[in-house]
Amino acid sequence: MNAAERHVPVMLERVVALLAPALAHPGAVLVDATLGLGGHSEAFLREFPEARLIGLDRDPEALRLAGDRLAPYQERTTFVHAVYDELPQVLADLDVPEIDGILFDLGVSSMQLDEAERGFAYAQDAPLDMRMDSTGPTTAADIVNTYSAADLARILFQYGEEKFARRIADRIVRERETEPFTTSARLSELVRNAIPQAARRTGGHPAKRTFQALRIEVNGELEVLRRALPAAIEALALHGRIVVMSYQSLEDRITKQTLAAGTKSDVPDDLPVIPAGHEPYLKLLTRGAERPTEEEVAANPRAASARVRAAERVRTKGLVA
Repeated sequence: MNAAERHVPVMLERVVALLAPALAHPGAVLVDATLGLGGHSEAFLREFPEARLIGLDRDPEALRLAGDRLAPYQERTTFVHAVYDELPQVLADLDVPEIDGILFDLGVSSMQLDEAERGFAYAQDAPLDMRMDSTGPTTAADIVNTYSAADLARILFQYGEEKFARRIADRIVRERETEPFTTSARLSELVRNAIPQAARRTGGHPAKRTFQALRIEVNGELEVLRRALPAAIEALALHGRIVVMSYQSLEDRITKQTLAAGTKSDVPDDLPVIPAGHEPYLKLLTRGAERPTEEEVAANPRAASARVRAAERVRTKGLVA
């Protein structure tokens, strides 16, 4: 199965519409910070024949598959094996001073979920891996087998918003003394047994939050996002646009706070006039977080939890649009 058959881009029409005004001019540069299997990028390259794409991904296999999919546009594409917080260095290496649009499609990709051996899916038995970059040093098994109960409880609570974090962490530490954890099925079963029976009846699979927390810890996702969003905004040209698609509340909260900060002036509220160069540098393009339609969720169930936020850069280097 090729990349196009494996990947249904989430909220594609809306994402294209949000970024389109920034990409309509010749030579526009779009960064797909999470290239994945290239579905969103393919639409942009088709829609904007004079635009250039820079595609980043931490997963070498995703870069290979996206490269095959986007081969018809190879004169206008550049692919880089990088995590998205490395954007400033990537742009410097490519001698690109500013960009016109950037898309973040956060979280685990369809390909990573579908490949059981990557260990992302709690419903399939697989090695406890969860690395988005298969060359990375730390796996989920390393964390489960070496972190203290306190550290395990902390990441389960902070990154998984798991109410029973301490119970699960204590059970993991006790069980690993008998035998280290190596597979997702054993961990999934442990989590299910550690959670009170009444709590298992709601909220989906009992191990969902634990697996989310481990994945975030393995890949440093939230720390990377906190660094990447300000860097992306800084790289935007005047009237450049940023679109961020997240799938869980922690990422969406960071996105909301970062974009909102750019819509406020950096002077005291009681000043009667905002001095030039201190006006807000972002304008929000979405009212809150936009969600997929019922029709899209029916066609693509993985779109169900998607939240989209977008903004336009309206000031740069002291200038106001």
